[in-house]
Amino acid sequence: MRECCLPFFVMTEHRPEDQPPDPDQDKSYQNRLYPEDQARVDEFLQKGVNSVERKPFRPGLMIIMLIVVVTGFSLLSQLIARWSGIY
Repeated sequence: MRECCLPFFVMTEHRPEDQPPDPDQDKSYQNRLYPEDQARVDEFLQKGVNSVERKPFRPGLMIIMLIVVVTGFSLLSQLIARWSGIY
């Protein structure tokens, strides 16, 4: 029997979940801004629109609302067409 049906995948480095990433090896932990620039960014994020905590975005609710609104407008247009004698 051929082994052509085996799944093909690429193994990545496995790190146990209880072990945090090493900041010396992970470039995302290095700050790329000068301290005064980072202070300006932090100040900007604390005021205005960025300071308000919001609920997480729920695309499922938006899709349901969209379906309800489109269906409502469709039914309304059907009623108007029948009332005016077009349909």
